[in-house]
Amino acid sequence: MTEPVIGIIGGSGLYDIDGLEDKVWRQVPTPWGMPSDSLLFGRLSGVRCVFLPRHGRGHPTSPTHLNYRANIDAMKRSGVTDIVSLSAVGSLKAELPPGHFVIVDQFIDRSFAREKSFFGDGVVAHVSMAHPVCGRLGDSLEAACRTVGLPTTRGGTYLVMEGPQFSTKAESELYRSWGCSVIGMTNMPEAKLAREAEICYATVAMVTDFDCWHPDHDHVTVEAVVKIMTANADNARNVVRRTVPAIGGGARHACPLGCDHALDTAIITAPTARDPRLLAKLDAVAGRVL
Repeated sequence: MTEPVIGIIGGSGLYDIDGLEDKVWRQVPTPWGMPSDSLLFGRLSGVRCVFLPRHGRGHPTSPTHLNYRANIDAMKRSGVTDIVSLSAVGSLKAELPPGHFVIVDQFIDRSFAREKSFFGDGVVAHVSMAHPVCGRLGDSLEAACRTVGLPTTRGGTYLVMEGPQFSTKAESELYRSWGCSVIGMTNMPEAKLAREAEICYATVAMVTDFDCWHPDHDHVTVEAVVKIMTANADNARNVVRRTVPAIGGGARHACPLGCDHALDTAIITAPTARDPRLLAKLDAVAGRVL
């Protein structure tokens, strides 16, 4: 049993968390470089929290150029046991209009210009991504969303595109034919890296607009999207205030789904063949098994 520490990664429009006590912004250097911004440490309802604005305050960094490895390593290095990821997305389904919240349970990764693993030549590891999010966190997030009174759907596939451009209409229709629910640019490789770091992870996808498949998409103005994004950010803060005590109250037991032991059988490189330079960089992420 350990003391839970809840990591919160804020997407577009969410650059701070209200209600944190004893809060302090702190830089957390990592072997992979610096994360997107300083991390905000504090307590919410007595629970230790660590908040990271994914794109940095003021949104200076694009999805492609985010240092995903540094972001997750900094969370692990700060003692985070569970991550709640909040992301602005477009909708690929008519029944998921702007303002809707989706508790995602699957991803399709179409990104291609990002470092996607902490492991590589010298220390090879293969973690399972069959179930990429922690259902235990999803249960708490769903309950919090419904308590706040938000239109919420439990379950759905998040299509991660590279960006920074939005999709073509043909691409949008292709992703709809695959049964995807929402589309965004940031939750991969974030979810993969969280699994490699043995951190429980879940996503709340906050719909800001319909993707370009929708016949009325061209009528949506930037002002309208920003208005929805601002309202979503306010709602997300309310969800966080209710979720953190639910998942962080009391001592944290081992994850029943095994998220926190994902590396038990993942590392395939023999100890005698492991690169000591990469081993040194894996001190926080894989120190438990190395």
